[in-house]
Amino acid sequence: MSRRLEPGRLIAATHNPGKVAELKDLFEPLGFTVVAAGELNLAEPDETEFTFVGNALLKARAACLATGQPALSDDSGIAVEALGGMPGVFTADWAGHPRDFYVAMEKVERELQAHNAINRKAKFVCTLAMVWPDGYEDVFEGEVHGTLVWPPRGERGFGYDPMFVANGETLTFGEMDPAKKHAMSHRADAFAKLKAALL
Repeated sequence: MSRRLEPGRLIAATHNPGKVAELKDLFEPLGFTVVAAGELNLAEPDETEFTFVGNALLKARAACLATGQPALSDDSGIAVEALGGMPGVFTADWAGHPRDFYVAMEKVERELQAHNAINRKAKFVCTLAMVWPDGYEDVFEGEVHGTLVWPPRGERGFGYDPMFVANGETLTFGEMDPAKKHAMSHRADAFAKLKAALL
């Protein structure tokens, strides 16, 4: 049995502005005030786990410990079928430092060409982890499946959105109206499960 999450201040354990914007879109209409770890100058923990769940819990635990308040984290990425699920948990790492997701998208395309991959199936994966100060934890996972296009299209969204077309759609997430993307994304899928359990 999951515990209830009461509206109010919610710590988002992320320094990614794109994720913060999407989490605000999801939570603020329900009475939450989303405050990002970056706004609080919290240290960004090293993501040392090898699964989305592991990294999501690591980040949420760090933010909860630092603030003494319930914290939500989002670990997400893209898994490309022909690349054995890569970049997966290394999704952001493929963008380098400082992060440049056009570099990351080019790397994905180079790897697909190097593998002579006809299969361009991919999925975005999102894990939302909720951690309370007493140590209680909940985890919710969501996915959206699609195919990769080249060259990238669209200036909306973030990350790998301009090269991802969800199944049944013709526009990339980079071209799509943000409200439509949010309604069908991996994050929306995970959030629907969180909402059913906690809200």
